[in-house]
Amino acid sequence: MINSVRNTVLSILNKNNYGYISPSDFNLYAKQAQLEIFESYFADYNMQVAKENARMSGTGYADLKQTIEEAMEVFLMPETILTQVAPSTNEYYLPSLITTGDDYFMVNKILCYDVQGLVSTFKGEAEKVNHSKITSLLMSNLTSPSETFPAYTQQGLTVKVYPDTFNDVGEVKCVYFRYPFDPKWTYVTLLNGEPSFDQSQPDYKDFELPIEDEMKLVTKILQYAGVSIREAEVVQFAKLEEQQQKAQ
Repeated sequence: MINSVRNTVLSILNKNNYGYISPSDFNLYAKQAQLEIFESYFADYNMQVAKENARMSGTGYADLKQTIEEAMEVFLMPETILTQVAPSTNEYYLPSLITTGDDYFMVNKILCYDVQGLVSTFKGEAEKVNHSKITSLLMSNLTSPSETFPAYTQQGLTVKVYPDTFNDVGEVKCVYFRYPFDPKWTYVTLLNGEPSFDQSQPDYKDFELPIEDEMKLVTKILQYAGVSIREAEVVQFAKLEEQQQKAQ
C-alpha cells in the first residue's frame, strides 16, 4: 500500500507543479500520518461506544464500532509478563520503550495469576483505580481489593497491583496496544537519479493500517507536504478531502 499512497501523493502534487517530495521526507510524513490515524482509532471507538449505548449506532455492515475494533486489534499484543521494580514488590514496570524496549502505547488489561512452581492459575483481571480511590478502598475490609477482585494504580511507566500479595515473578501480566511500526518506502536509484520502488530492501516496511484508510493517509501526507513546500492550496485541498471522508 505504501507505494500506491506515494504515487497518489506525487500525482496530485505534480498535476499542478506544486513540488516534489523526496523519499526521506515522504517517509517522515508517512510515519506522522500513520500515527495520527492510529491514535484517532481510540477516540473514534469511544464515540461509537457512546452511540451504541445511546442506541444510535448501526448493525451489520453499518457497525462502525466493529470496523474500528478490527483495525485496533492489529496492534493488540498478547499477555506479557511484567518486570518488577524491585524483588518481592507489588510494583511493576509497564512494557515501554524506556523500561523494557517494547513499543508500548496503552494498557488494555492487567491480569493477575497465582504462581506455584510451574503451575500458573488465573485469579482475575485487575480494575484500574486512581490513587485517591485506592486509599479509601484499602481502608475498608468490604471494599479492599482481593486476589479474586484485584485492582491497580498507574503512575507514569509503572503500575501497583493490589492486594500486595501479587509480588512474585510471573504473577502480573499485561495486554497492551503497541505503536505501529514506522513505515518506510524503500528504493533503488536509477542511472538518471530517479528513485524506483524496491520492497526487497531489508528495511522496507508497509503501512499497518487497513486498506480502507489509504485515502486518509494520502490526505494527511498532503497536509504535511503542503506545509513543507509552503503551498496553501495543497493544505486546503487535503483538508477538504479529509472533511468529505469524515462526512461519509
